[in-house]
Amino acid sequence: MKLWHAVVSALLLFIPPLATAADEGNAAARELARKTAAFVGRGEAVSVSWANVSSLGTSELLQARGAFETALREAGSRTSDVAPLTEARVTLSENRTHYLLVEEIRRGEERQVWISAWKRSDGVITSSGGAALEKKLVWEQDDPMLDVAFPSGAMLVLSPNHVTLYARQNGGPWATSAAVALLSSRPWPRDLRGHLRVNGATFQAYLPGMACNGAVEPSLAMECKASDEPWVLESGSRSMLLGYFSQARNFFEGRVITQSGARKTVAPFYSAASADEQGQTLWLLALVDGRTQIFDAALDPAASIAQWGSDIAGTDAHCGRGSQVLATRPGDGSVTDAVQAFSIVNRSAVPLTPPLDFPGPVTALWPSGGSSVVAIVHNLATGKYEAYVVTVSCGG
Repeated sequence: MKLWHAVVSALLLFIPPLATAADEGNAAARELARKTAAFVGRGEAVSVSWANVSSLGTSELLQARGAFETALREAGSRTSDVAPLTEARVTLSENRTHYLLVEEIRRGEERQVWISAWKRSDGVITSSGGAALEKKLVWEQDDPMLDVAFPSGAMLVLSPNHVTLYARQNGGPWATSAAVALLSSRPWPRDLRGHLRVNGATFQAYLPGMACNGAVEPSLAMECKASDEPWVLESGSRSMLLGYFSQARNFFEGRVITQSGARKTVAPFYSAASADEQGQTLWLLALVDGRTQIFDAALDPAASIAQWGSDIAGTDAHCGRGSQVLATRPGDGSVTDAVQAFSIVNRSAVPLTPPLDFPGPVTALWPSGGSSVVAIVHNLATGKYEAYVVTVSCGG
């Protein structure tokens, strides 16, 4: 199923004329089950995996799955995980007007893709004014990569063992300009994370138990020290949060300082983003337990979001309602990943764009100024680490 996520991304934009719109999710699931049974044959088994990239919750997905499995049995087939000859993947998704169940089924070289849909009743749309996500590959390397930033027209790449400055001449490719080693007094933790923050020609580099200050002009220079200082977490240009990063783990321990100087303790989290809602600032934290918690301006819990991954980032884009937050999808063991743009409306996440697919897990997602973020991806097919600039485009 190597082409699965590319297929889904394309199908999110339309409903083919031959796809039957079911009245509701269970009917849509039963419709797919009948097609599945006809494909595999009576008495035969099929292995079925499920994914949810829609704004619907886990309960709706479980209902659809139950209806699918019941209808499959009624049609004389069954599901099985014991090395069946036929494999299927069903994804619950959505476009502007419909919820979609998209099934890709495969047996040997034979492959089919079916869609069953039903109308949305919540009035929520997945895009506004032609909003879209655009990605641009800016760098790739064999060594692990933690973050990329762009001070004064140059490019900084943060790796576990060094910070490298790249420059380009006359619009040509990036070429190494200088590098500075990172020397830690203790071994790095597993799943190392790091962050670059730039201000003109100066920059800061944050790593577990280490803080660095540097400049790229007149030449690359950097000074690092052992430190338990909090990391500066920005979300577009709107707001700032200081968070203390665990020196021995790969997440923020929960102690934070707001822009007003208030100190709070929240649950441990992987990443943070802020959003505007009717002139008020909300903070969103991707918690270690898998939930994304929405906090009000005083960092008091206000709501929660399911079905997001551990990496989120805010932007300055204002497409339709509110500002946009980008989020990865929950880890499902897949060799690919995706980033999707959301608006926060009534303290709920409203999908603004279809998911944007990447050729491997997104290991970091950091704001990059304006309406862009940097996504670091580990391409498992090539083994390389890739840096992308992802931009929210509001369209006309």
